[in-house]
Amino acid sequence: MKCPLCTGDGGLVVARTDSFRVIRVVDGDEARRFPAFYRLVWTDHVAEFSDLPDTDRHACMDAVTEIERVLRSLLAPTKVNLAALGNVVPHLHWHVIARFDWDSHFPAPVWAAPQRDEVVGGAAARLAQPLAAVDAAIAAAISRRC
Repeated sequence: MKCPLCTGDGGLVVARTDSFRVIRVVDGDEARRFPAFYRLVWTDHVAEFSDLPDTDRHACMDAVTEIERVLRSLLAPTKVNLAALGNVVPHLHWHVIARFDWDSHFPAPVWAAPQRDEVVGGAAARLAQPLAAVDAAIAAAISRRC
């Protein structure tokens, strides 16, 4: 079986370094319900975070931290969820998801059953900033830091 994170970008590329790329999820229910849903995808095919050498692990977490900081500063989410599951796609990637008390699943995880109806008019319309501005800020933060 081919790895979808090795053969394709997996979303809209917001930033790219030699070690990883940051994408925004743009397809499917996740993108509609949680518009500020980002992933950091490690370039090399490694399955576990502990497979990375120390310097790479630190660089990875520094980048995840930068994504979280941008989401918090521009969108003021109720919470930012971080997850590195890799059960379906055994390729190291981190989910960084801005969550709001009005989203369809809050406070449950994005993969759980909805807690309420979806936001009328779409969740992206409720964000404090347009997604293009968030993408640009993440790209700038990654380029400064990494």
